[in-house]
Formats: sequence, structure tokens, C-alpha cells
Amino acid sequence: MSNKHGRLYLVPAPLDFGCEEQIALTEVLPQGTLREAARIGHWICENAKSCRAYLKRVGEIHALTQPLQAQQITELPRAAHKKGDHGAKGSAVFDAKPLLAPLLLGHDMGLISEAGMPAVADPGSSIVRAAHELGVAVIPLVGPVSLLMALAASGLNGQSFAFVGYLPQAPAERGQRIKELEALALRQDQTQQFIETPYRNQALWQALLQSLQPNTRLALASGISLTSARLQSKLVREWRQNPEPPDNRVPTVFSIGR
Repeated sequence: MSNKHGRLYLVPAPLDFGCEEQIALTEVLPQGTLREAARIGHWICENAKSCRAYLKRVGEIHALTQPLQAQQITELPRAAHKKGDHGAKGSAVFDAKPLLAPLLLGHDMGLISEAGMPAVADPGSSIVRAAHELGVAVIPLVGPVSLLMALAASGLNGQSFAFVGYLPQAPAERGQRIKELEALALRQDQTQQFIETPYRNQALWQALLQSLQPNTRLALASGISLTSARLQSKLVREWRQNPEPPDNRVPTVFSIGR
């Protein structure tokens, strides 16, 4: 790799995006990550507004090398972060190399999602892939990864697991997909994880209780890392006795298995 190139940093963000409660950054991000975030002046993100809000919080702990107004922030194209950016499910492969021009001029860049680790259950894989193709160093920083935290707290198999993203919205298709994932989880003892967009948590929750077998284990991890976090894991038959749906406003990870 050329010493003249900058480095691409994968910068985690707290998991309180969209939540009423905000947690102190120092509670969920190490000082090393916060110092690197404060130093970087070129960014690629999902949303420039949320990126600036995050950098403002960072700046309250470590002075930003460049003022917030001078930060160079580039958003991923809408199609790339709404439909996928690595050619899966029939979407076009996104060529991210033009967005990485500052790296080739020697500037370090940060990739950030609205919450958690970029490129994990979030867009950004095309940026990382393009950096590798350009011979640029990719450096993941330490921070919260909601899927792994939810898995660790579920009591489900952490040796074999899969994240399958979003389930279909249409009730019949969603129910069929739930049954398919349950069959896979039980046959291969492989935990299946998925998420839902805001204000659809309860609809998915009802579909899970209706579609899953009584002895399948269903875990939910809601508001991970917040003081109001809810981490519960029960058999479906136990959930049916006391459904307790997750809050529609709080990001939630659902997991099923044995």
C-alpha cells in the first residue's frame, strides 16, 4: 500500500440514534475511537445531518481538528443505502471509488452509519471494497455492534448464526419467511437474526408469535446499551402467555432459534 494514501477508518456510532434517550459517548466508545473521530476531517455517511450531530457530540469530548462547518461530509447515494450497495438481491453494484478521492490525496477518511458499526447491518460495504481495490488501508475502530450484543444476550447459539436483514412487509409473505427461517434455525441449530424499521416492531412481533412453533426460542434486544434497554429471551409459548411487544419507537434486534 502506498504511504501517500490516506486510511479509511470505520467509525462506530452509539446505538441511541432515533431514541429519546442519549447515552454519554464515553460509556459506549473508547477514548481511542473518539480521538480518531475528532481528528478526521473527511467523511462518508448515510445522512449528513446525523453525521454532524455525532461529530458535535465527539467535539464536546475531544476538540475537532477541523471545525464542524469545515468538515467534508459526503452522503452515500440514496439508492446505495436504501437498496443495498454491493449488488445483492438484484440491485446494481455501486462503484464507490469516486467518493474516495481524498484518500488518494493523502487525507484520512471516516465511514460512519447512523448507529453501530458501518457496513454491518448498514450500508458501506461498497466503500470498504473500493478502498481495498485502491490499495488503501482499512482500519475498523472499536465500538458497539448491535447484532453481536443482541446475540450474546439471547442465550441462543453464538457459534452459528446469520443476520437476514428485513423480513417482507406483506403479512402472507412475512409469515412464510418466518417459517422458513425457523425451519433453518431448528434444522441447523443456527440462530437467525433480523430487524425492522421504526414503527413496525409490533407488527413483526405479532407475526412472530402467530407463526413460530411454541418451543422455538424468541429473543428481543431493544434499546441496546441504553439504561432503558430491554433484553429478554423466552420460548414462544411463554411469550404468548404475556406478549409484551417491543416499543415501536426503539431500534430492536429479533433472534430465533433453539
